[in-house]
Amino acid sequence: MKRLRDDQVRVWAYTGADKDKSQVLFVRHRRLETFWALISEGRRARILDATHCHFEYPNALLLSIWLLLKPILRFAWIKNVLDGSLPARHKQFSGWQRLLFARAAKSVDEFVVVSEELKEWLQHHQRVQQPITVIPCLLPPSTGESEELDPATRRLLAGYLNGSKRVCSIGVFIPDYGFAEVAKAVADLRQSSGHDIQLLLLDGNFARDTPYRDEVLAGRPWITVIEEAAHETIPGLLKVSDVFVRATKEEGFGISRIESIWSGTPVIATKAGETRGMVTYDFGNVKELTARLTSILFEPPAKDTEIWAEHFREEAERNLRELRRVLRVDNPNTELPR
Repeated sequence: MKRLRDDQVRVWAYTGADKDKSQVLFVRHRRLETFWALISEGRRARILDATHCHFEYPNALLLSIWLLLKPILRFAWIKNVLDGSLPARHKQFSGWQRLLFARAAKSVDEFVVVSEELKEWLQHHQRVQQPITVIPCLLPPSTGESEELDPATRRLLAGYLNGSKRVCSIGVFIPDYGFAEVAKAVADLRQSSGHDIQLLLLDGNFARDTPYRDEVLAGRPWITVIEEAAHETIPGLLKVSDVFVRATKEEGFGISRIESIWSGTPVIATKAGETRGMVTYDFGNVKELTARLTSILFEPPAKDTEIWAEHFREEAERNLRELRRVLRVDNPNTELPR
């Protein structure tokens, strides 16, 4: 979440290193610390909310607190919708989830979405009347951060780092994120190639199908799982990997794909979301995914990763300028909600 007051941007984040208290406030939302953050800093602010718990995965308690405080504190709620799976998942929402979602949609002041598909869905299927701006979630990478892994992380990744080849994937343990297919493809390739190929699964942990998780991990000690990895560690994890796989069925944009390219690691991705500069395959097609892994892991690497990295950096700068416009960061005379 980002807020504007007196021409200053403040970031509320769930995880990360507490390096600059003047700009970042770490909020443990599961302990209801969002309530206190709103009370202390939310009055008459413009808040760009990129969380999942108020809209994409509506949480009854957290959303109720948010909606209760909104008219009291008079903050403007700009909902940043990042999850490309929302239209498909909404069809499976329970009656209670649909009610929460509808309440949230009516309370948003302005939407920022990462794709034209999400905009069309909100306008034509959810009858949203508020302004909707399309801004891909790609923003410039942080400067000055080291891609080196700290000793504790290296110990956690001992098995992964000792593998002859290393494959990384990001998502959650539900079928639509494709961890099962990635694990099966790596298992097949381990057997056919004879190489010790290690798999690292970075679990966002915002949704979970426990039987599915157990099935993915059963009998596969060569899989390492890290839950809710701090964002500043992601570049280092990607950099020590030989390939990054984004196996999701739906994708609003695919920021992790670009972060991998920025780290110099080639990307295999489903055809949903951003695919430029990447090797693609059809979601769920294990045979095709195995062939793509074979190509990248055992054949000469492509030479255009850095070209695409620079291209995406330029796009990220444009997105940042547009986001600053939406937040009105560059206008010191911004009229805040009354």
